[in-house]
Amino acid sequence: MPEYKLTLRKMLKHLNVVNKHRFKVFCFCCKVGIPFQGLVHDLSKYSPTEFIESAKYYTDGKYSPISNCKKDKGYSIAWIHHKNHNKHHYEYWYDYAAPTKAPIIPFKYFLEMACDSFAAGITYAGKDWTKETQLIFWKRAREKAQLHPAMMNLFDRLYKDVSIKGLKPVLKRKYLKKIYYEYTDNRSENINE
Repeated sequence: MPEYKLTLRKMLKHLNVVNKHRFKVFCFCCKVGIPFQGLVHDLSKYSPTEFIESAKYYTDGKYSPISNCKKDKGYSIAWIHHKNHNKHHYEYWYDYAAPTKAPIIPFKYFLEMACDSFAAGITYAGKDWTKETQLIFWKRAREKAQLHPAMMNLFDRLYKDVSIKGLKPVLKRKYLKKIYYEYTDNRSENINE
């Protein structure tokens, strides 16, 4: 097991990855009509709870340092903090004690989730990112995801569409709204359009 320690070099490298990711999310959020959400996306990553642990477990910027922390300690305080403070993570919505444990996620957070997912893939994969990257990742992560079945099917469709058509024609508000309603039929909610 590698020895993880906090260094200034790792802090700066992690900060660079966070900033790159947030900038990509902001650009994508502007494309889908939620610029403010893009601007404030992942601000919790700068909090001491998330930043210090993530910088300590940073390796090469090819994946989240939270993975290293979970392997080392069995859990991650940074991840617990992050998912509980950011509505664009499906884990935020899961409530094991609620009648509907995994509800349909509101449209505006689905938009941010999509932007976040593609920005993370592009940030971590770099030049190796292809239009199939998210679909490949999703196929591995899907069985562990605690999502409403309609949301599962929606993400299946989203990642498949990008793998076929590419990111540009799919990452548009009108298109995402169409497939969101197609899978969730959630027209009655107030989504602040």
